[in-house]
Amino acid sequence: MIKFMGIALLSFAMFGASIASAQNLTRPQKNAVRSAKSYLSMSGFSREGLINQLSSSYGDGYSAVDARAAVYSLSVNWNEQAVRSAQQYLSMMGFSCRGLINQLSADAGDKYTKSQATYGAQQAGAC
Repeated sequence: MIKFMGIALLSFAMFGASIASAQNLTRPQKNAVRSAKSYLSMSGFSREGLINQLSSSYGDGYSAVDARAAVYSLSVNWNEQAVRSAQQYLSMMGFSCRGLINQLSADAGDKYTKSQATYGAQQAGAC
């Protein structure tokens, strides 16, 4: 595995398989982990939403590979993150159950899976 580390990282980036442990992360990836933890302490994020935040030129500007490695190295309950996001939306304005699920799962929204979005909306009391 070590001999083929470049291939393993490429595979990791393409398929999202969690192969990186904390000790195998590069310095930029460890920095991205710190940034990710900071974001998660402030707000709910989906896995893809957090990766986008870390890798966006409007966000932190980490490479997509570093952002993905960082996020996949974390142990996060994404359902609970969806609940947090749903509660944040409901604290600002009213949503129907379907509207909140759509917001949470939309590519232009929070990017949760449909299952995570449904769980979040239900647990937050929108359904």
